[in-house]
Amino acid sequence: MFYVIETAIIALSRTDLRLHTPMYFFLSHLSFLDLCFTTSTVPQLLINLHGQDRTISYGGCVAQLFIFLALGSTESVLLVVMAFDRYVAVCRPLHYTTIMHPVLCQALAIASWVGGFLNSLIQTGLMMAMPLCGHRLNHFFCEMPVFLKLACQDTGGTEAKMFVARVVIVAVPAMLILGSYAQIARAVLKVKSVAARRKAAGTCGSHLLVVSLFYGSATYTYLQPKDSYSESKGKFVALFYTIITPMFNPLIYTLRNKDMKGALWKVLGRAAATG
Repeated sequence: MFYVIETAIIALSRTDLRLHTPMYFFLSHLSFLDLCFTTSTVPQLLINLHGQDRTISYGGCVAQLFIFLALGSTESVLLVVMAFDRYVAVCRPLHYTTIMHPVLCQALAIASWVGGFLNSLIQTGLMMAMPLCGHRLNHFFCEMPVFLKLACQDTGGTEAKMFVARVVIVAVPAMLILGSYAQIARAVLKVKSVAARRKAAGTCGSHLLVVSLFYGSATYTYLQPKDSYSESKGKFVALFYTIITPMFNPLIYTLRNKDMKGALWKVLGRAAATG
């Protein structure tokens, strides 16, 4: 069901002319990221749960780590881009179409993907340079904090570099989003019309909820010292942001969005009529 909804969001954003706007363009990228997120972790999780051989090769583990970090970093940057889009829509409505030009939207989307994969390349490279003493991960997928616990030498210098990279990709985007929403809140409070306020709140509410879910779990996992990381709590948080959050994202956006719901019901109506 999750894959059907995500695929429907992507398809509708591409085919329905009413959804050919920057917001839905970025939403289609977010939906594709969520699909990749679950695909990169769930199959191996199912193998470990039902298979006799509950292992993964070192190469496979590094590949999973690289892909997961790349997708997470890309989503972190993309959420900033979506916040900027909402800021322009609410605070600069008369200049929205000029600022959010399709060329700029394409450039921002490409920058999100390139930045995400570049960050993952740096962190995965630093991780591979550290010798590991253990060979058994107490986790259901290859995650950075668990990897660090297997290091058998002083990793202070490498950890410091990786922490800086994580701050850049997690904390800085979170602060930028908070700043943009502070400006949005200030602009909304100046509006006298109650209907206009509700429309602005509805437009930004879905994105803000997704941001809270994503950055809350990412901050707990990646912005705390290695020694204070709890494996049991880490598993729960990892399960939350790798499976639960991506499953909630399409529901949050579709159930709170009239245009998306209208386009979805239109397609379902046509399918029922032809069937």
